Amino acid sequence: MPAVVDKNKCTGCATCVDICPSAAIELIDDKAVVNASECVDCETCVDECPESAIHME
Repeated sequence: MPAVVDKNKCTGCATCVDICPSAAIELIDDKAVVNASECVDCETCVDECPESAIHME
């Protein structure tokens, strides 16, 4: 299951974009967006998000 971003918690810091090993996350309108078809379910973004704005679906 792919990572999911809570838009209310996301501050657009881009930490997840920088650390995603499959380049599945991008910032759109200053919020992280996960491309589900590219996400490899590694949970790196979940562990590294400073706002705890990402969880696994």
